[in-house]
Amino acid sequence: MRVLVMLLLALSLQTARADGDALSWLQRIHAATQKLSYTGTFIYRSGDQAETSRIVHIAGRHGPQEKLETLDGRPREIVRSGDEVKCYLPDSKTIKVDKQTDHKVFPALLPENLQDIGEHYDVSAGPVDRVAGHECQAIVLQPKDTLRYGRKLCADTVSGMLLKSQTLNDKGEPIEQFAFTEIHIGKVGHDQLKSKFLAQSRAWHIENSGAVAASLAASGWSIGAELPGFRKVTEMRRTQGGSNEVGHVVYSDGLAAVSVFIEPLANKTSLPPPGLSHQGAINIYSRQIAGHLVTVVGETPAESVKKLAESVEYHKP
Repeated sequence: MRVLVMLLLALSLQTARADGDALSWLQRIHAATQKLSYTGTFIYRSGDQAETSRIVHIAGRHGPQEKLETLDGRPREIVRSGDEVKCYLPDSKTIKVDKQTDHKVFPALLPENLQDIGEHYDVSAGPVDRVAGHECQAIVLQPKDTLRYGRKLCADTVSGMLLKSQTLNDKGEPIEQFAFTEIHIGKVGHDQLKSKFLAQSRAWHIENSGAVAASLAASGWSIGAELPGFRKVTEMRRTQGGSNEVGHVVYSDGLAAVSVFIEPLANKTSLPPPGLSHQGAINIYSRQIAGHLVTVVGETPAESVKKLAESVEYHKP
């Protein structure tokens, strides 16, 4: 019996050590994407769709600056500076201006506080792989409930930079993937951040989302079933689809984000079908209530967006 107890203790210590190592890799990934400057090309895959993008990222004392350019399909550039995001759309000669939320995107996926990750995901280290010519350490995040997807990350063993991210369904199958095909980590010139459409875009139409902080509760709206582990990131009113009365609330568990949009039906020229739809790993749920269209969009399983959408209520203030 004593030998058995000792063996069980040794196994539990090994498991704890392995989990600790995996969490330390998450810390390295977060630090790398915050402190390092880099340029690279990555491919996004979802189902039978694929898109190649070029990213330029500069880390600095005043926060990160970034440019993202699509390399296939319709041309598009997104330039981020501070909390301002400009999207250049040459086909329509339009610049869309918006405010950046705190939700992270590839490759800067992870939040500063990794405690939430450990509360809702089992984190373990996987095998060493190879991505974009770099050896990388795999880290697997298995969700503890059905409200979120699993993730498999792969980090450069030298720098800690995230090189690949897969979103996994409940069977462990990849349903979405980001992966660098080439990356350069080091000094990046600020001239690389300039949009190539900057000169010609001076005559383009500018669409500003006019996003401002707001309380939807003051207008009579409430969201009852906030998802366990998902915290409110931002709550605002914005212009969207010609309406300047769109309520927008974003929730995140540190990895995945879910957005709730509430807009008047009177401003809609066409309506999406009610109920559930999806685009790759993105699930969408729509319903009508009190003369408004409620749409919930999430990087989460269908259960999450449906639960959130059906909990939205209106009571005249």
